[in-house]
Amino acid sequence: MSGDPLFAGGFDWVVLVIVAVKALIGFTIVMVGVIFMIWFERKVVADMQNRIGPNRAGRWGLAQTLADGIKLIFKEDLKPERSDKLVFRLAPYLSVAPAFLTFTIVPIGGVFTGGNDGAIEIFGRRTWMQVADPPIGVLFLLAMSSLAVYGIMLAGWSSGSKYPLLGSVRASAQMVSYEAALGLSVVAVVLISGSLSTHDIVAAQAGSIANWNLIATAGIPFAIFCVAATAELNRPPFDLVEAEQELVGGFHTEYSSIRFGMFYLAEFMNTITMAAIIVTLFLGGPAGPVLFGPPLIWGTIWFTLKLLVFLFTFVWLRATLPRYRYDQLMDLGWKRLIPLSLGWLLVIGAISVGRDAGWSRPLTLIGAFAVGIIAWAALVGAIRVSKLRAQDEDDFGELTTATDGAKS
Repeated sequence: MSGDPLFAGGFDWVVLVIVAVKALIGFTIVMVGVIFMIWFERKVVADMQNRIGPNRAGRWGLAQTLADGIKLIFKEDLKPERSDKLVFRLAPYLSVAPAFLTFTIVPIGGVFTGGNDGAIEIFGRRTWMQVADPPIGVLFLLAMSSLAVYGIMLAGWSSGSKYPLLGSVRASAQMVSYEAALGLSVVAVVLISGSLSTHDIVAAQAGSIANWNLIATAGIPFAIFCVAATAELNRPPFDLVEAEQELVGGFHTEYSSIRFGMFYLAEFMNTITMAAIIVTLFLGGPAGPVLFGPPLIWGTIWFTLKLLVFLFTFVWLRATLPRYRYDQLMDLGWKRLIPLSLGWLLVIGAISVGRDAGWSRPLTLIGAFAVGIIAWAALVGAIRVSKLRAQDEDDFGELTTATDGAKS
């Protein structure tokens, strides 16, 4: 496709107003979503643990998040004496901004069935129901995901305390480790869809559930992306970033008042954004059937329902699974997810090449799976050999120690 039709006739003040309105609506959706997400998580976790949860501020406790936010705004803002003042103030913004900017490329509505391209009409101009659709949307997603690491790292470093620094280093290592597997799973989607535009990826999945990338990629990149995204978000069971019993409170230990609230906001904003990205890349985004009534509302309805499924899943994992040890966290990322995503990417690549070259589909599938299995076996074999060598070295060291002790 040629991009957002809003810019097809050039850029004027009407286009500028429409872009500003879409940005404002997008920011409002994310902020309201964060308020409800915090309430939703506290209520669901309380119900799973046979508790009541927030029930005082507002009906069903809906105003509790607003009350907590007001409290944080009026609390005293502390700045450690040994901190780097400028970087200490800047770090929270580096965490919030990427979360919102990532959401801007997510299509949240539109009709994608019956030959429609999902466009709506505003002020007499056709446009898509997303803030922006850059032709390199997927690369923009990966760039924003990587940029979020800087906010965490600088927050810990600028605090002038060793415990926040340790927490930020560990958080950065975790996010970088899972960024590789997340990126490889996204490449599989790009190979299937043939585009880096999020709108084009959604349009390619419209028409049937069989067109969803979840089905087209056989579910492996979807599973890898979900696990890697959970680790990227520092959500349980990968919440080693905070790990209160080990590091007091992690990278934001020295933060208070509204700056602490911004890190809290960024965490939940990232949760909503990443769930929206999962829906966009693998589950067709707002694409779905029009059952009755105005067709335009159904895109937003389907997108919201799919989004709620993943938000509930994130909360469910938080209430269910214990935290990983750090060595288990690194082993899963480097020794399991990255080899699996590489092997499956070879399979998807072979299938795509065979499809474009007109090869026999059964032979292409057989060859692709054979290449993937061989690559996976080679990687697993190399990992096991390295483990055996390490074990042999440990056993030899213990034997040498015991022998020296016996001689003495």
